[in-house]
This record gives sequence, C-alpha cells and structure tokens, in this order.
Amino acid sequence: MRQLVKVSLEDGQTVLVELEDVEDGIVRSKRPGEVVAALNESLEAALERFVPMAQAIVGKFRNLAERPDEVGVEFGIKLTGTAGLVVAHASGEANFKVTLHWSGAS
Repeated sequence: MRQLVKVSLEDGQTVLVELEDVEDGIVRSKRPGEVVAALNESLEAALERFVPMAQAIVGKFRNLAERPDEVGVEFGIKLTGTAGLVVAHASGEANFKVTLHWSGAS
C-alpha cells in the first residue's frame, strides 16, 4: 500500500514523498493519501551523511599513481519510512559505480 512521508527542507518547506511499502514501526493510515510519517531530519541533513563516503571513494581514486583526469561516483539513495535515506541496493548488495577517465594528454 502506498503511503505518504513528509520530508522537511532546511528552508522550512516540506515535500511529500510517496513510498510503496512503509516499514513496520510506523502507524499506518486507514485513509489513502494521509501522511503517515515524517523524516526525522531535513533532507539536506540526511544527504550530508553521504558526503564523507563520496569524498573517501573519490579521494582514493584521485591518489592513484596515474591520476585520472576525472573521477565519478554513482550510487542510488533510497528513502525509507523508518531508516530515512539509505544507499539503495541492487540484488541484495550496495551498489556503487565508479568511473575513471584519463584524457591521454601528458
């Protein structure tokens, strides 16, 4: 059943996010379209937790002996009713895509 979760922004605005399955521990609404939960922190604060992880991954690849010109990290972020923002998974594993690019110019 789809449920709505309220996500606050640091500027005080809120966004409603529709989740397909809200995890246990949240009181479910008997009326469709009713907000059943709110993220415990702002969206920006939740995203801030991912910054050190991204910096660590990029930093490691930027320190290669043959330093790439570009380093990219791609990962999915999933919003859950109880855990907030989490790294999305693919086939039961966390999913990171790292791309390195060398221009070939010396």
